[in-house]
Amino acid sequence: MNFSERVRSAFRRGETDVVVRMSEAEIERARAAGDPAGEVEARYSLARVAIRGGDLAAGEARAREALAVALRSGDRSLEERPRHVLAGVARISGDLLRARDLYRESIALNEALGQPRTVNSEYHNLAFCELGLGHLDVAGRLFAESRAQVFGNGWDDFVPYVCVAGAALASAGADHARAARMVGVADAAFASLGQVPDPDDAADLARVRTAATEALGPAAFADEYARGQLLDPRAAFADDRP
Repeated sequence: MNFSERVRSAFRRGETDVVVRMSEAEIERARAAGDPAGEVEARYSLARVAIRGGDLAAGEARAREALAVALRSGDRSLEERPRHVLAGVARISGDLLRARDLYRESIALNEALGQPRTVNSEYHNLAFCELGLGHLDVAGRLFAESRAQVFGNGWDDFVPYVCVAGAALASAGADHARAARMVGVADAAFASLGQVPDPDDAADLARVRTAATEALGPAAFADEYARGQLLDPRAAFADDRP
């Protein structure tokens, strides 16, 4: 595997210290070699680590450093990951209107780059902004369209995030029993891939878990959660319609 594959794999496994060591070494190598792609990837990885640790200011700073390198290179494809992180920081910090604009810009960039998987991923993130703004119908439509692409194209690595969306949408609609089940589905889906959620998705799951536990009580939450852990993700959405 190349550096990008190795560092992203380590991040998904939750190996933060490994990501930091690899990224710091890669920055030195890339700068010496005049390799902007390697430097951008390393700085982007450090941004993700900072955000996972709850330091949004540091995450934004690292992402802006990565974006500056990308812009100097003149290669628009290198802008994609830093711009994604900047949108994510805005969403996590609660600036949903700004985040929505940044995700729309990211969608336009990825459409220009011909990257349909990433376009779909950013629509998924845009849907979370709409959900946070109280636009449940818009969010539900975007989530359903994104989910159809994920299942239809066999993008299995994105299935856990589809489940996070299902949990958040159920919670927003006050269907806390379904929300608890979908948290179980999501946790099982991440575990099946040997991964942990990205920081923004982990925060979404935590909010849903807390709301459902408060609404149902710990015992009922645990029952619904256990049911969800046994469900296949596609089966969990069988009754949903785009």
